[in-house]
Amino acid sequence: MPGSGMSPCAACKLLRRRCAKDCVFAPYFPPDEPQKFANVHKVFGASNVNKMLQDLPVEARGDAVSSMVYEADARVRDPVYGCVGAISSLQQQVAHLQTQLAVANAEIVCIRMHQSQSVPNQQQHQHQQQHMEDGNPLITSNSPPLTPSSPNLNQHMKSSVGGYESLEISEHLWSQN
Repeated sequence: MPGSGMSPCAACKLLRRRCAKDCVFAPYFPPDEPQKFANVHKVFGASNVNKMLQDLPVEARGDAVSSMVYEADARVRDPVYGCVGAISSLQQQVAHLQTQLAVANAEIVCIRMHQSQSVPNQQQHQHQQQHMEDGNPLITSNSPPLTPSSPNLNQHMKSSVGGYESLEISEHLWSQN
């Protein structure tokens, strides 16, 4: 508390002066936070901070001190860029995370597409196996021919396990002769 015989504020203690009753620093730089004022003093200077605080209305001083402390701490950590360096770093992190999110979303879409394509194929395969076990092969008028239309088709196909491997069919197989 200023002027009451208690310890002086952090600003007056650092500046080695007596803390007056009307000390402009006392409400914002308590004695138990000496580093707070030390950084502000190092970056802005005590007389500049004093002038800024006296030029502001009392209700705006708390926000001004908070901003000065943040900028001073950032300048101590990064003397060249200060808080601009911190902002830039955070923007880069956001961009990186947005890229990772986009990749993850694309992977989800691909997995869902594979699952939606494999479920009907698995159901059709189970249905065909059931008919084969019953001794009734499932052949309808909509069924594809049992032999490939191209002799090269078999060599371009791979067995599919659970519907997750894709068929490798060359473009020329689909072209008209």
